[in-house]
Formats: sequence, structure tokens, C-alpha cells
Amino acid sequence: MQETYICRHSLHISDSLLSTRVDILAIAASRLTAYPHEKVMQSRAARINKHGCESALMAKISSQRAVVIFSKSTCCMCHAIKRLFYEQGVSPLIHELDEDPRGKELESALMKLGCSPAAPAVFVGGKLVGSANTVMTLQLNGSLKMMLKDAGALWL
Repeated sequence: MQETYICRHSLHISDSLLSTRVDILAIAASRLTAYPHEKVMQSRAARINKHGCESALMAKISSQRAVVIFSKSTCCMCHAIKRLFYEQGVSPLIHELDEDPRGKELESALMKLGCSPAAPAVFVGGKLVGSANTVMTLQLNGSLKMMLKDAGALWL
């Protein structure tokens, strides 16, 4: 039996469980709290308006491709989220915060926008979707695929 455990900011899973998306989604789903998507997006929009400077930088980076993921190279949940998008045939722009000289500034801006922890943070169509919990929830209820199609990230 594989062990899973939660640390302060992320779900740690053994590498063998990462081999199938079904396993990781099932584990993550048991740890998620579902939020009404509309309410979450409204509160994020209010935060974006309050922090114009940070949102301008985020808007510039997040509009470079249909899907942009702010990640940390050593974060297991970041790896899981990147893998989820790759397995769906999406080619996201990956922005590694720990490898960017402006990483701390970007991380602070993401936290002000409502991503806690700041990585992974996923933008689809230039709009903040959220962190791993939100992305996994959208994947499980089928909304993520529709968002990706609307943003032009999926052709099917």
C-alpha cells in the first residue's frame, strides 16, 4: 500500500502514484474542499483591481499563452499539475518561480491575488484559475476541459 501524507503546503505522493492521472486525482479529491467557482472568481477579480501594479505584471506573463503555470521546480503538486495538463494534450507556458530573478516579487503578487501557496498558480486564457485544489476540482467536475477549449488550449 502506498502512503500519502500532507505537509504544510502540499500533498506528497510517491512517484509510482504519479504514473496515472486517475490515482492522483482520486487522492487529491479526497483532500479537497469544493468552492463555488463563481464566488471564487468574483473575489479574485476584486483583489486584482486592488493590486494594479502586480496584476499588470501577471497579465503580461499570463497572456503569453493559452495556459500559463507559475511553478516551483521542487514542488510535487506543481509537478502533478504540469503533468495533468501535458496528459490532456495542453502545452502550457511553465514559469518556474525559483529559477526567475523576479521570483519572490512574482510569488508575492500571486499571493496578493489569492493563491496561497503561490505555486502552483494556473492561468487559463489570461485569467487566474487558482492553485492545485481549484484545478483538481475543475478537472473532477469536467469544467477544466471546457475552460481549456474556450481558451484555445485544446483542439478537441
